[in-house]
Amino acid sequence: MPIDNPYYSAGVHGDFELADIGDLVLEEGATLRGCQLAYQTLGTLNAAKDNAVLIPTWYSGNHSVMRETYVGPGRAIDPAEHFVVLVNQIGSGLGTSPHNLAGPYGRARFPRVRIGDDVVAQERLLREVLGVEELALVFGGSMGAQQTYEWAVRFPDRVKRAAPLAGTARIYQHCVIWAQTLVDALTSDPGYAGGWYREPADVRGGLQRHAGLFALHVLSNEFWTGEHWRGLGFSSPEDFVIGFLEAYFAPMDPGDLLAQAWKWQHGDVSRHTGGDLAAALGRITARTVVMPISTDKFFPPEDCAAEQELIPGSAFRVIEDVHGHASLFGLSPSYLEQVDDALRKLLEAPA
Repeated sequence: MPIDNPYYSAGVHGDFELADIGDLVLEEGATLRGCQLAYQTLGTLNAAKDNAVLIPTWYSGNHSVMRETYVGPGRAIDPAEHFVVLVNQIGSGLGTSPHNLAGPYGRARFPRVRIGDDVVAQERLLREVLGVEELALVFGGSMGAQQTYEWAVRFPDRVKRAAPLAGTARIYQHCVIWAQTLVDALTSDPGYAGGWYREPADVRGGLQRHAGLFALHVLSNEFWTGEHWRGLGFSSPEDFVIGFLEAYFAPMDPGDLLAQAWKWQHGDVSRHTGGDLAAALGRITARTVVMPISTDKFFPPEDCAAEQELIPGSAFRVIEDVHGHASLFGLSPSYLEQVDDALRKLLEAPA
């Protein structure tokens, strides 16, 4: 039986719509029948239908955090100028996900979904539901960057500009191993019960350990040694871990997180070219700016730079910030100013 989880609702994340995109045949062989994507649109598609901006989501994230952090009046991505489509990935908790899927593929039996499956589903949503054939920009952070790369490689003639933020086109082994610790933290909790728990609280210990692992890796060393948690309103490192990270993950469904973790671990655009990453990234025709975060442990600038060199005509812009991968939450005004500046210049440049 599906789990009723109020966290995955408009009351928490704001308005969104559900689109039934039909049966989605997955790369791993299963079929998600009646697959639903959860999305929100802001602004209006213009008469030329050339102002659409697609923003996918990261691990554990939903459209709300992307909307609140990166979209708004006077921002680079402004609904007054752009038709903004914020789309939740499969398994995010909104739309088709392990915890809410009835039938044989529900909960612990949820099939393996790849980044490519998300992008195929999103393309169907844009074309069949929203009437969008061309994207002025695809912009996403972390797993959203993985989806950005997938879009630019799979549909090069549909993407005019691409801005992968704090993410890579191919997952690297250090990240695969680290993500496995997240999987192990959740599945080793006795309350996980092989995936047949009744509610997230049954896996409370696993979710707490999962948050603790994020404390280790999602923040930079300088964040801790410089006591930057004080500037975020916390009184101690422990207060930050409990009040920010544990509070963030506690209401989430463990099975949904596991589905996303597997997808994260297997992201690789080079599967389109027999493992040749240079050939895959060489397919990109979009005007592209690659944006790593200076203190990111997940996707360090050197990994991003090596990929950027393989993308024809691309640019490289390091976003300087002390918060590591957690900078994605927009924890400092200077971070947001740098991202907006990069996006504004990209959007103003001819595609």
